[in-house]
This record gives sequence, C-alpha cells and structure tokens, in this order.
Amino acid sequence: MGAKESKCNCITYDEAVKRVKEQEIKHLRDAFKRNCSQNGYISKICFIKDILGDNVPPALAESIYTTCGGTSKGISFKDLFCGLVLFARGTVDEKCEFLFNLYSNESGSCITKSDFQKFTFSVEPTSVDMEAVAVLFEKDDRVTHEEFCNWMKRYKDSTSLSRWLFSENNPVSLNNKHDVPTFYQTLAGVTHLEEADIIDLEKVYWNLKEQSKSGKLDLDTLLPMISPPLPLTVCESFFNVFDENRDGHIDFKEMACGISAACRGPLTERQKFCFKIFDINRDGFLSEEDIRNMVDILLFVHKENTYNCETIDKEVVIEDIRSHRNGEALTLEEYVIWTVHNNISMDFLNLIYQVCHIVLGLKPISRQEEGKIVKGWLQREERRGYLVGQFWCLIAIDWWHTWDNFVSSLPKSVSHCIPLEHKISQDSGRSHSLILLSNNLSGSFSNQSNITYTQKGTPARPGPIDNSSLVIPNSYKVQTLTGEGGKLKKNLQQIHDYELVPHSLWKALKRWYGTSLCIPRQVIECSNKNEIELELYPLSLRILRHQIQSPVSNRIPYPQSSSWSGMAGGYGAAALIGVSSYTCTTSTSSIPKRYVAYTATFSRLATIRNVYNYLCDRLKIRPEDVRLWQFHDENNMLLIEDEDFTLEKLGISDDDQILMEIRNKDLTWPEEIGLFALSNMERNKQAPTERGATGLNNLGNTCFMNAALQCVSNTQALTLYFIKNMHLYELNRINPLGMKGHIAKRYGDLIHGIWSGTAKTIAPLKLRLTISKYAPQFNGFQQHDSQELLAFLLDGLHEDLNRVHDKPYLELKDSECRPDVAVAQEAWENHILRNKSIIVDLFHGQLKSKVICKKCGHESVRFDPFNYLSLPLPMESYICIQAIVIKLNGTVPLKFSLRLNADDTYGVVKQQLMQRCGISNYLLKLVLISGSNIKTVLNDDHKVKPTQNGSNLFYAYELPTSSNSFGSISGDEERLSISSIKSTHREAAQTFTAIQRLVRPGSQNNLGGIPNSQIRTISEDSSDSVINFSSGGEICCSEVRWLKTSLCMLASIPSCFQSSESNSSPADCSEILLDEMSGRLTVDSGHCSASSASLADSTDTTNGTSQQPSYIIALHRKMIRQDVYFVSSQKTKPSLFGFPVIVPCQENTTHSELYQSVWLQVARFVSPLPPTETTVSNHAIDCDYSLGYEFPFRLKAVNKDGTECAWCPWYRFCRGCEIQCCDVEFGFSSNYIAIDWDPTALHLRYQSSQESEYECVGEQFSQKFSEPLDLANCLEAFTTEEHLNDDEKYYCSKCKEHQAASKKLQIWRLPPILIIHLKRFQFLNGKWVKSQKVVKFPFNNLDLTDYLAAVPRETINRYLEIKNKKIKKLKDRSQSYEIQIQNDSNIISTNVDIAPVTPDVNSTINYNCISYNQEFAVENVESEEKINSCRNKNTVMKFSENDTCQKRKRLESTSLSRTPIDDTALQDFHQHRLKNEENVFDLKYNLYAVVCHSGILGGGHYVSYACNPNGKWYCYNDSSCREVNDDMDVSCAYMLFYEREELDHERYLPNVIGKIPLNVNDIDQDFESDYKKMCHLM
Repeated sequence: MGAKESKCNCITYDEAVKRVKEQEIKHLRDAFKRNCSQNGYISKICFIKDILGDNVPPALAESIYTTCGGTSKGISFKDLFCGLVLFARGTVDEKCEFLFNLYSNESGSCITKSDFQKFTFSVEPTSVDMEAVAVLFEKDDRVTHEEFCNWMKRYKDSTSLSRWLFSENNPVSLNNKHDVPTFYQTLAGVTHLEEADIIDLEKVYWNLKEQSKSGKLDLDTLLPMISPPLPLTVCESFFNVFDENRDGHIDFKEMACGISAACRGPLTERQKFCFKIFDINRDGFLSEEDIRNMVDILLFVHKENTYNCETIDKEVVIEDIRSHRNGEALTLEEYVIWTVHNNISMDFLNLIYQVCHIVLGLKPISRQEEGKIVKGWLQREERRGYLVGQFWCLIAIDWWHTWDNFVSSLPKSVSHCIPLEHKISQDSGRSHSLILLSNNLSGSFSNQSNITYTQKGTPARPGPIDNSSLVIPNSYKVQTLTGEGGKLKKNLQQIHDYELVPHSLWKALKRWYGTSLCIPRQVIECSNKNEIELELYPLSLRILRHQIQSPVSNRIPYPQSSSWSGMAGGYGAAALIGVSSYTCTTSTSSIPKRYVAYTATFSRLATIRNVYNYLCDRLKIRPEDVRLWQFHDENNMLLIEDEDFTLEKLGISDDDQILMEIRNKDLTWPEEIGLFALSNMERNKQAPTERGATGLNNLGNTCFMNAALQCVSNTQALTLYFIKNMHLYELNRINPLGMKGHIAKRYGDLIHGIWSGTAKTIAPLKLRLTISKYAPQFNGFQQHDSQELLAFLLDGLHEDLNRVHDKPYLELKDSECRPDVAVAQEAWENHILRNKSIIVDLFHGQLKSKVICKKCGHESVRFDPFNYLSLPLPMESYICIQAIVIKLNGTVPLKFSLRLNADDTYGVVKQQLMQRCGISNYLLKLVLISGSNIKTVLNDDHKVKPTQNGSNLFYAYELPTSSNSFGSISGDEERLSISSIKSTHREAAQTFTAIQRLVRPGSQNNLGGIPNSQIRTISEDSSDSVINFSSGGEICCSEVRWLKTSLCMLASIPSCFQSSESNSSPADCSEILLDEMSGRLTVDSGHCSASSASLADSTDTTNGTSQQPSYIIALHRKMIRQDVYFVSSQKTKPSLFGFPVIVPCQENTTHSELYQSVWLQVARFVSPLPPTETTVSNHAIDCDYSLGYEFPFRLKAVNKDGTECAWCPWYRFCRGCEIQCCDVEFGFSSNYIAIDWDPTALHLRYQSSQESEYECVGEQFSQKFSEPLDLANCLEAFTTEEHLNDDEKYYCSKCKEHQAASKKLQIWRLPPILIIHLKRFQFLNGKWVKSQKVVKFPFNNLDLTDYLAAVPRETINRYLEIKNKKIKKLKDRSQSYEIQIQNDSNIISTNVDIAPVTPDVNSTINYNCISYNQEFAVENVESEEKINSCRNKNTVMKFSENDTCQKRKRLESTSLSRTPIDDTALQDFHQHRLKNEENVFDLKYNLYAVVCHSGILGGGHYVSYACNPNGKWYCYNDSSCREVNDDMDVSCAYMLFYEREELDHERYLPNVIGKIPLNVNDIDQDFESDYKKMCHLM
C-alpha cells in the first residue's frame, strides 16, 4: 500500500493558499517554525502527536503521514500545509483522490481487494462497512481511480477515515471559532484590575509561595515582607482581611480581590478595606478597645510618614471618633463618615497602597503614581535608618535621574491629573484630591540631567537598570559563586555616583524595568566601634582548587549553574537545602597544581563556618570532604581550623586567596601528599600542638586505621608504657607468632610522634607498611573494618611484647562439674603461662561459656580469654513502607508507616492497614500511582518490592461495598441524592454557593449540613421509622442505608442507622479483566491484578456470578492551552494532575449523583467560601457569584488514559463527552470519567497544596524501631541464653555425639581496659548489611555487675549488702550519740569514739588491710576512715563469725551451689591494680574513646573521639584534630573504650631495673630495604 513512499498531493500549494486567510498562514508558519528541526522538516513523531493527535490509530496515522508527502526525512511546510487545507477545506473529489492514494498499490494505478481488506481490517476492524466493501469489489478485485471515487461518493460512511473527511462538521479546522475567555479575563471582569495586572500579579504570587516553607502564602511567609513598614500589631489583621475564607493562607483569588479593593476601588471601598483591618473580631463594629488600638496605629503610621510631624493628641482623636458614633461601637458607615472629615487615616491608607504595589506586585496605574510610591517608600526607610542585617541595593545615578524625570513630569495638557485621584474624587464628592503619599519629594530627586525626551515632549521611559558604571570589570575569567554583583569602584559617593534603595524596593523596580546586575549590600555592626554601617566593600576572595592530573574524564566538574542569587557570610540569600551529590578528585603521587577556580565575596564579619557552609552548599560538596587554607604562597599557607573566627579576625583582606582542598576518592588530602616527601626536620617545623592532639594523615582509605590508632593512643597506661620506651626492654624477636618486634617498634615510634606535641599531623606510613607486610588483607587502598585492624594490632603488639619466650604445651581439661572458681582459675593460669604482656594486663578478660545438652542435660563449662566484647545489634531485616489510605468520605487521606518482613506480601500490607484504619481488607485496593493515574494494581500474593523511584509509597483506596451486601433496595431508594436530604435544599443546591456548603468532608456530619443534635435515634428493628428534622424534612431508614452505600459511606451516619444486612462481608472474589481490543475475558486469580491493567475494568464475581464493580475511576484533568498549534483539535491538550478518585456507582446511579459523589471527595481541594455571618460586605463575594458555575468542574467520559472520549470514535477528535448533571441513569457507560476543572475555578479556588496534605497516623509505631537502643540491652542480649541450630550442633562428651544444645555467655573477669565492639556489620541472607541503630551508652559510671557470672556477681552484691548494713548501724550509733549529748551536755561517753556525722550512702568503710595470701578480720569500724583496698593477687576479705550481720540467703544457681559465697571470705576476681583508698568491689568504668562509622557499608568513613589527659575531648578525623564540647556525634558509634575508675597506670609498668634495651637498628634497616624494593616495583 501507500505507506512505503510519499504520494503526490491532491491539491497544489498555490491553490491551497487561496483557500486560507493571511492570518491563518502566518499562524501555521509560526507553529511549523516552533516544531521543525534544523533541516526544516517536521518529523513523523511530531506529525502524529502534535498535528493528528493521539486519537488516530497509529497505523492509520503513519499512512496519512506518507500520503501527505512525509518521508523518512520528515515533511516540509508546503506538503503539510496542503494536507491540512485538504482535511479542513478540500472538495469531495480532492478527498476521494487522497483516499485513493492512501489505499492504492505502490504504483498508484489501482486498489486491490486483498490490500484494501488487509489494511482496513488491521487498522479499523470494527468500523468498516462490509456490505459497502462488497459492492466496491463486486465486479473485479482491482478498482481504478474513477471507480473508487464513484463508490466513495456513494458510501461516504464505509470507513472511519471517510467518515472523518466527509463529515459536515469536521472537527479539524484551521481556526477555533469557539474561543472561551481565559480565567485572567474572567477575573478582570469582576474586579477593578486589568487583565495585564492579573497576569503580573500571578507571577508575583507564585514567587511569594516559592519562598514559603509550607508551600502556602501564610502569615509566617508574609510577615517579614510587610513588617516593616506595617506595624507588627496590625500584620495579622492585614493578613486576615485577605484571607476571607479563614483557611490560614491567601489564595490567588483572595490576593487579587484584596488588592483590587485596597488600591483600585473607589474611596469608599478602600476605606472599608481599612475598617476590616481594625475590626479584629469581624463583627462589623469597632469597640472602644478597637478604637484605641486603631488610633495608636494611625498615629504611629502618620508620624513615620510625615516630616517634622506635629504631635497629635490621642484623646482628641478618640473624642472626635466618639462624636461620629451613635452607639457604644463604631459602625462601618460611621467610620467612613469620620474619615471624610479627618485625614489622619490617609497615611495608613497610603501605606497599604504602597505595600500592595511594592510587596504584592501590583503595577502602578501611571508613572506619576509610580514616582509617589517609590519615593514615599524610600523616604520612610531613610528616616527609619539602617537595621543590622538589612539589605540595600545600589542604583547608578544616571539611571536614577532618568527614572526620576520620567515619573516626576506631568502631561502638558492635564496638570495633576492622576487616574486614581480622579476616581476617588468622583466617588467621594470631595473638592480636593487625595494625597496618596507625602508631597515633600524635594532633594536628590530634582536632578534632571542627561534626560531624553520623546517626540511629543514627554520623558522617555527608562530602559533596564544599568549598574555597569559602578563596578570594576572582573579580571579573573572564572565563575563567581556569590551574588554581590561585582566589586565596586573605589571612592564612590552616594547622590554623586549612586542611589541606595531598600531591597524590597529594588525588587519592585526590577519587576517593572528589569536589570542584568543587582548590587546588594548589607548593614553590619562593627565589632570594635559598635557602630552600624553599610558594608559597601565586602571582601572579594579568590578561591583556589587543585588541578587534577588524571585523564580528562576525571576532571572536577564545574557547577552547571552560572549565576547565584545571593551572597554568603551574612550576604547569602538562602543556602541550598538538598545535597544530592558531591565532587571529589583522584589521588596522585604529588601535590597537584593550584589554580584560581572561583571568586566569592563575603562580609568581613563572616565566620569561617559561614564560608564553609556556603561553599559546600553552593558546590554540592560534603563539609567533611573540604578543608580551607589561608594561602599566601607555596611556603606560607595556614590550615584554617577554628570555625568561629571571622575573616577580619584572621587578617584576611580583599583579594586574598583561600585554598579549597577537597578530599580525594581514597580519602587522602592533596596537600598531605607533599608532606610525605618532607624530612622529619621540615615536618617538625609545623606549629606545636597539645600533646596527643595530633592528627594522622590518610594514606589512601586508611581512616579505619587512623580511628583505631587514635583510640589506642589515648589508652594512657599503654601510651605511658611506650613513651617510657618500656617496649624496648620486652621485645620478643624470636616469637614465631609475632612480627619480630616490627609492629611494636613502629607503633612505639608513632606514639612518640603523636605525644611529642611538635606537629599537628603526622603520617603513619611506616606502621601502615609494616601492617600490610604482616597482614596482606589490609594491603591496598580499599576500605577495611576498623575492629579487625584493632584486633590484629592488639594481637601483634601482644606477640611482639610477650614475656613468655618458650610457651609450654597445655592440655585443656573439661570442667567435670568442678566449682567454677577452680575451673576459671585453672584456665586463667594456663592462659598466663603462655601469654604475658602489657596487652594481657590491660585488655584481657575472661568469659564463661556454658553449654547444656538438650538430650541428656550434661553441662560443659569453659573459661576463655577475650580482649573485646562483641555485642549484637538488632538488624533491620525488614522493609519500611508508607501507605496512604484514601477513604470514600472525602476526608484527608491517612498516611501510615508500616514495618514488614522481607518476605511479606501485599496481602499483609492490607491486613495491617485494616487493623489500623478499620477498613476491611476486602474493601482496600492497593495500587501504585504514576502520572496522576493508577498504573499498577498490586496482587495480594506478590511479595512487597521497593518502588522504582525509591519512595516506597503505596496507595490504598477504599472501595464501596457491593449493593447486594445491603439486601434488596428499590430503585427509588437508589436514586436518592444529597439534594433530597432536605426538601428545602433542592432548589438551593443548583447554585454554586449551596453546592459548596452542602457537603464538606471531615465535618461533624455529612447529611447536608444537618447537625447531629437534630437527628432522632432509631431502633435497629424499626424498619419503618422516620428520621425527623427540625425543618420538617423526613428520611426513611432505607434512604439512610443508601446514603452509606452510594454516597461514599458518610462517616457521620450513626451505627444505629445500619441494617443487619450491612454487616455481611464480601466474598473472596477473582478479578476479570476486560481486553478492550479483542473483547475477550481474561481471569486473573487473586484479589487484584499485578499488572498495569486498569482497575476500573475489573469485575466482581460472587457465588459464581459475574457482577459489574460498584465503582468507577475519576481522573483530575485540566486542559492546557497551547501557544502554537496547527489545527483546532490540538489547541488544547488534556493534562492529568492530582490523584485518581474512586467514585461509588450502581446500575441505577444517575448523573447528578455522580456529580455529588465526586464533589464529596474533591471538595477539600476547593477553598471554602467566606462565612455568610459576617456583617461587613466581603470584597470577594461578587467575584465568587459572578463565576457562574454550579460545580467547579464537568464530568466527561474518557478512556483509561484520560486523553480520549470513551463514547466517541476517534474521528470525532473528542476529548470526552460531557456527562450532564441530570437525573439520567449512568448505567456504567464508562469505567473512567474525567473531572474537567473549570479553568477559572482551577486557578482561583483549587488548592494544589491540599494534594500533599495527609494525616499521619501511627508515626510513633514506626519510630519505635528507630528509637535509640541502650547499651544495657546489648549486654543483656550478649548474656542471654541462645539455642544452637542444626548447623551448630554441640558434641556432647556424655552422649558421644553431636546434639542440640543451648549456650550462654557470661563475663567472669573484666579487664582494666574494656573494649566494646557493637556489631553493626553482619552477614544476613547472603549479603553483608549494616545496622544503623543508635546505641545510647554512659560516659561515666558504667557498672557491669549485673552482667557478670553468678559467682563474681553475687560476691559483689553480698559485699554491698554488708557495707550498707554497716553504714546503717554506724548511722544509728551516731544518732544515739547525738541524743545523749543533747540530754546531758556535761557527760561525754568514753566508750564511743565517733564523730557526730551522718555517713553518706556512698562512703566506704575502712577495713584492716593485710598482706599477700593473708586473711584479716574486721573488728573495729571507724566512721572517718575509708576502706583500704587490698591490691594483691588472690586477696580475700574475711569477716568475723561474731559479726552482727547475718549471712544472706543463697540464690538458686548451679554455679553457686558448686561454689557457695562465703560472707567471711569475699574474693576479688578481677585483680585490677588500682590507686590507694579505692574499693576493689566498685566496678565502675569511664569512657575515654569512641570509634564511629558513618555512611553505608563499603563506602563509609571512620572518625574517633578521645579524652586527653588534660580532660578535654578531641575529634580525630584523619589529619584533622579539633576540640569538641557538646557537639560530639556518637550516634553511629562502632567501638567503645572504657577504663576502670582510678586505675593506677604506673603499677602496670614492668620493672626494668638492671635490664638493657634491645638494639633495634636492624628493624629500621629492614624497613628501609623493604621500602626501597616497593618503590622500585612501583
């Protein structure tokens, strides 16, 4: 057929030109230029989409394209023009020829029957008249041109294409005669504003909304814009006057109508506007208090806006007002009369007039009015003076003089003729004209030099504001990051070179005239002089970055934006909020070259933190990846670390250089690379620092190592050991398990460097290479686990410093039901026989592991050493989703946060929603929404999967209950509508106002606004009962039942109204999807389809009978007017918005009921009408009544995409046939309807912000899973008994086979230095995952007594009991002593030697201390002495049998039964070397270091915090080391380092008297040799 190549046009271009008007040709040419490509052709896709439209079948559209002259290259304008003229104005013969060309064979000589049938059946199988086709090929299978034309003229309706071309009312035309007015024109017709004014106001309105945090023009957004100049006390009232419907924000209609009433209306209307500002309670009267407040405001504004204002007595004004009122309060009419006789209110009226123009964006009605507005605003701000933080903008004096002359001169024919004043004088009847602003406009405004005039003698309108004469051309051809407008020329003077205007006034002038250069400057307060000044010359800085020496693809990308709207450091407008990505460089082997990348301007009072934050936000770089240097030259650069310093305090001056150093991908810093090549002497030239406060250079993703090293470095006992070079006396060079002393030597050298205090940063290069040599798993530049590195380091140090050179072989014995104390002591002694070092002394503890066979009950107990506790964290192996439930009653949707298991299905989602929102899961349809339409219906049996956009947001629609669930309901009952609830409402419901007030979702009841108090309760068994209303209307129970079923299940209907049949639940049903193309039914098992099949096409099957679903889907739609178009059918295109709506529908549902059901669900999107009870006329009511629609939308039958009509064939080019609001039954004539919003209502009343309004329910339910976890919970989980699974069966020595068992871990012996490892990384479901759980842990007084094994725990508990009893006894004795003193002051007891004090609960008792392996008895207790703790090994405290304290009752425990606690001999199982005067049984630990891991698994970053011996905490972030106070971020803590309270560090040092340190020169030689080999290989 003719689709392979283009065919000749049936009409020539010259002939086509004759049939159209010149304006139509111009219109088509403009449209062609807009859509054509560079080669001058329109593509096939553009032809099909933008010219023919989506209605035409694709195969037929391609054939039309080819027949019109289209090729693979495209279609030219002439061919397109001829085709369009043919479609719209071609003759019958020309159209017949076109069809012949389309259907003919490749030669174009004839049409064959087979080709014709094949084409028509494939394109339009159901719309071809087969009888007519049979007539065409009745004589022969080939038809000539003449035969085809004769047949076509006879059978014009034989195909859909011919029906289109030969239709009398062709929907495709070259012009649109039915052009409806725009909403701008509609709004202009009901206000005092022009259409151009409304268009400009809308732009300003959306700009104001963009500045709002809530997305609405609310009071919080408007307040800083209008005050000053408006007094703060009147701002809320000013806002409320605009917000007539009292919904908390100003919509565009309210803003336009309010501005019209305040500025463009007659004087009476404008005074009414002011009256409503003072009428705070909106009762139409001004009380005595209101009058006094009004007078205060009027006098304040009058004083602020008048030069040399004479003092006006407040009481005189109030008395004058009283003389104009007849009652106790002032009415509106009386207020207007008073303003005629007293001009004091005019200043306030003028101020409102200025605010509406300058802030709200109204364009002045004349150039004279513009001059008065601008100059009045400027003079008032100048009188007020500078305010700190305020912005003023510079304007070149030449432009200012031109503008001044333009607005100051009056037309020659009319003197002082101002349109606004003319309107006012006509309305008020006053002889004098209204003075809107101060007449004192002399001064700098009188200069009229360099003025140009038009031919008529009037000054020419100034062009865009030109400030180029004020700035110095930028000599650096780089991007400017700030919006300061450039560097000002030196010695500029106000009035002579420039004029200053407030920023608000500048924005108004920019809107009216435009500009390419804004020069804002900020008011600052000088720190030294305490003076306020305008900073004309802020600091302009050059920002340097490192040049990347890698390939071009790795270069640093520049930001795409070439301009920035504000300045930083007090100058910035607003920092960027979302940081989606960051820029980083690649590591190199030498320092990259530095170059000037940007320029930026900051206030000299800006802090370094301001500069940091601005640069990071502007360039989208993470703050932790940036460092700033004060750069003078290669040999003079200083790292800026104190973020609280100002630029002025740092001595930074104009045009200085700041180096912005960005961390490489491997976490190294470019500047640190060069430091590695420096000698030790050169590195030591760095500025001195606090001992221990030295950073470690990142050597390539070595933050994991640096963080661990800093924590170990701050372990004071170990650091003291290395600083005193004790390790040189104890190096074990022959240990086969060690590293020949290399690890200990390199770590010792590093500790000396860190604690020397001579450098702020050093490179742990030697230790890094030594670790890589002996632990290849840490080699390379990949990220590793800091805990694994720490474990290797401690083990390596231990083996290198092990005092046992010849380890004996020891055989592990079974516990064999022996006492725990004996087994533990044996295990510890065996451990000590093989392992003795400073590491064992400080870091090693002992764990008790008990395994119980589940078959025979045999207990096996082992005691193993440990050097850190690995505590489990709960892993988030669940999915968190959000589900929005959209109810049928039109209330605000409910938003739920749900927590699901990884293998849960969507059916589980519906079950959870049912439990939380009370809607049966059978009445919930879970879907995904995309493009404002339901794209996917989720099957209950499918697993929950994350959404493609990552939001994990699902929508659950409440479905109406099927009609058969409510028993037999008559057709008359079904046709009951909302308007029939009250007979008096039927006529009123036809007006827009009544409709909008009839049903409001979320109100107390939805029965037509009838209060609940007027509804009489009905018993459930009285089916004939009637509900009586005070108005006399009646509704039977069956009607109320229908309301619940058909009208969106109104939430306010009492349960007593429901019949017993309504409780039946719908049966489990299958979904039957209708294939629209083939007409076949496809059954999909489950409750819903998991494909993109349409939700509305599904049908219900109950008891084996197929039923029509009880709902249809409504899509919000608006028609977008196209600027350019080819044919009338494409002048407007549909666009979906918002979210689909489920509309209840039954077989007998009428059109009017559809409208009311839709309105019930969309009413919340429409701003409510102003209250009717107000006594003062509303300036916006006329606008509302004049819009002239009943509902603010029209319903139309559409297809599932919402773009085409569901009833009309494609050749009608119908966007949807309107469903008239009448009593005709709908009958499911369409599964989808479009809610076509009226353009005026859509722009003026539709609140798009309501689309994202949700009522968040159950947030605490979801937040509890992210609540912080106490460290105690982790310790409890660690010591909780666990059951081994089948893969971990235990070999029972009694059963002689592997058996199921339970296992429990407990702490027996605590080390002096306790390292707690929080297991954030775990292997689950075949992959490594990280837990983001926040763990709360104590910094001081961590008590682990409750987590010890039974014997050591009960030993401590028993000691505390004895101690408390002793204290109580001492307290009682002390009190009796005091009583004795009071009774007889002359008698002194010689038997008691106790001071008269009450011991504190925490005070300790002094026991006589004995030496090693001796026992002692407690005989005397002295109150003023403390307990002398016994330090030595195996120390035992023995109490006398004669002690008055009774022995405590034993706890039930297997261990305690084998090892009973003897109160006379309490043993210290931990054996820590503490300072004197300290209790050995007080197990308290203090935190001294933390390792934190931020980010994700494999791509995160390690930092550490540690407490210095000076008591200060420091944050170690690789080479950065800074002091921190309360800003420690330990929410992602990974390892915790605790030290026993009052640990005596000196006592852990070995006795080296008489020993000689080892010679370690060979270790340095070995390293140098290995290092040279490595460099040679590289």
